[in-house]
Amino acid sequence: MSAQDHTLTIAGKTYRSRLLVGSGKYASLEQTRDATEASGSEIITVAIRRVNIGQDPKAPSLLDFVPPSKYTILPNTAGCYNAEDAIYTLQMARELLNGHKLVKLEVLGDEKSLFPNMPETLKAAEVLVKDGFDVMVYCSDDPIQAKMLEDIGCCAVMPLASLIGSGMGILNPWNLSLIIDQAKVPIIVDAGVGTASDAAIAMELGCDGVLMNSAIALAKDPIRMARAMKNAIVAGRDAYLAGRMPRKFAASPSSPMAGRFV
Repeated sequence: MSAQDHTLTIAGKTYRSRLLVGSGKYASLEQTRDATEASGSEIITVAIRRVNIGQDPKAPSLLDFVPPSKYTILPNTAGCYNAEDAIYTLQMARELLNGHKLVKLEVLGDEKSLFPNMPETLKAAEVLVKDGFDVMVYCSDDPIQAKMLEDIGCCAVMPLASLIGSGMGILNPWNLSLIIDQAKVPIIVDAGVGTASDAAIAMELGCDGVLMNSAIALAKDPIRMARAMKNAIVAGRDAYLAGRMPRKFAASPSSPMAGRFV
């Protein structure tokens, strides 16, 4: 097995882990740090509107616990419901992070479902790419719109598995497979993962990575769940590369009768 089998390249930078994690919903910043370390992730996404990374110099900063010297900080637009707010938020993040270009775009449709508003997402993506950002983009599991985002120039497309924070797992593997088959950029499942088997299934389908937050942060033991997710990503990737056996509608004995001795 080569090292490339398990590395993930986004916007020209290569990462050893294919697991991306969030920074919200933890009991403390110390727990955020410990869970991130246990996950093995090198990319941690940060909601600029909700988490202090320097906006308030008098408050504790997340960056003191997950420093940019060790992790790639991925600012996101959680809480934005139109293109204009999302664009402004990421421009502010670029300023706070000294010209940082890699960002996660998400434009939500409503507060109940947190489903992506795709017309506004496409509009924001086009502006941000032209403005020099490397855009990773949260989207619906629609193969047509996923391809449109890739054609705009997004460096990674991130279809949901199910609703944000629902823990329902992958509800439509067929659409994900269609998106994966046509893509020339990394496809990273974002939203809906609930446990390690969900992460493994995403990787077995051929996804390039998985981003999760609630599944780890809201577990009874977040540190142990972070380790489980780390192992699930590796196992799922290995299973995908190995190639599963064909599905059959009839039994096939593990010990064939042909060539038996008695």
